[in-house]
Amino acid sequence: QSVGEGGGSGAGSRGGFIPALRQVANVAALPGIVKASMAMPDVHSGYGFCIGNVAAFDMDDPDAIISPGGVGFDINCGVRLIRTNLTEEDVTGEIREQLAQALFDHIPVGVGTKGVIPVTPKDLDEVLLLGIDWAMREGYAWPEDKEHCEENGRMITADPTKVSKRAKKRGLTQLGTLGAGNHYAEVQVVDEIFDEAAASRMGIGKVGQVCIMIHSGSRGLGHQVATDALVTMERAMARDKIGLNDRQLSCARINSTEGQDYLKAMSAAANYAWVNRSCMTYLARRAFSKVFNKSPEEMDMHLVYDVCHNIAKIERHEVEGAVKTLLVHRKGSTRAFPPHHPLIPVDYQFLGQPVLIGGTMGTCSYVLVGTEKGMTETFGCTCHGAGRALSRNASRKKLHYEEVLENLKERGISIRVASPKLVTEEAPESYKDVIDVVDTCQHAGISRKVVKLRPIAVVKG
Repeated sequence: QSVGEGGGSGAGSRGGFIPALRQVANVAALPGIVKASMAMPDVHSGYGFCIGNVAAFDMDDPDAIISPGGVGFDINCGVRLIRTNLTEEDVTGEIREQLAQALFDHIPVGVGTKGVIPVTPKDLDEVLLLGIDWAMREGYAWPEDKEHCEENGRMITADPTKVSKRAKKRGLTQLGTLGAGNHYAEVQVVDEIFDEAAASRMGIGKVGQVCIMIHSGSRGLGHQVATDALVTMERAMARDKIGLNDRQLSCARINSTEGQDYLKAMSAAANYAWVNRSCMTYLARRAFSKVFNKSPEEMDMHLVYDVCHNIAKIERHEVEGAVKTLLVHRKGSTRAFPPHHPLIPVDYQFLGQPVLIGGTMGTCSYVLVGTEKGMTETFGCTCHGAGRALSRNASRKKLHYEEVLENLKERGISIRVASPKLVTEEAPESYKDVIDVVDTCQHAGISRKVVKLRPIAVVKG
């Protein structure tokens, strides 16, 4: 039954806990859902599915659906962490300011920003098809980067022909760009190590070590793919007589033409996002080289891992004693596979998959690993961040951008923003406490803490 028409997803209710629970309940009524509709501790309301929602659908059930609302508009919005052999002592005073400025100069940021990576329409089709393999071929990624990406940085279900001309036009000029909103590039330092053996395996050896975290997705291309799919799925729902509790849960049967077309286009947008983050990694490596007059190799600027936060993927999971092929929707949640799972890198087989949890602007971030309990109880999923506590409108009304920026400076955090007046939307006061979110996941046993990081320089749109 419906729990609140519209799922409480109007502008006034965004960020609300009760509206998000209504959305979780409405997702539980979708055809073909397996086990349960789940919400992670960072849950807040979104479009259709809430942010932090996990739902899996049985690929062998002819009525099972795929929903763009279960992925989100920023397809494969995700996070990557790059380590270095630098320490906090290397990045103090004027050097810290120079580094923040270099990153801001090298990585295009802000709404509608154009990228510096030259891409032709033919190149773009290859980006959509090949993912990080294109970035490696063109020299924007290192070979080992591929091994340390979820899905090895490429969804093989991608088909560029299913991506509209309008989506491609939007994506053509945005490769290697950060965007705005909650996206960021941060210079961070290791603040606390909870598991020294696991951290060491990831190349993180001591407190004070400098890392870079990049949070971005598929930009305008992914947004357009989602928008296009919502239109075609309205017709599919009418044809197949799919009844919904919330119109924002627009969907199609997985094996229908519309369902397969969206899966292929969504996969192509996910590939674009991996290339986007790879290109920004290339630019970040160049920025560090400029400031420190060393090569990225000399600074040990290797990718620790890259995770997706908004995606739907075909996976095998055990359900009630039987192994099933499922389409797992993760919207604002992170895959967290356990040790020995075949889909995680050889380097991390004994640890579990690294899980990157980005904090809010100026707050700490975490590296976690997946657990067996998480695999059993949540389809191998955990949280993805802090989760909004205030809507963007409420944040703008309650906070003043100059005060937010001053607070960051007082804490020794260098900041560069393209749109200063928008920083109130991403201020720490607008979000839940990421420490509480991560601790809740640890207590629930669905992920385990390895490293805590804190920012010393922030670049935002």
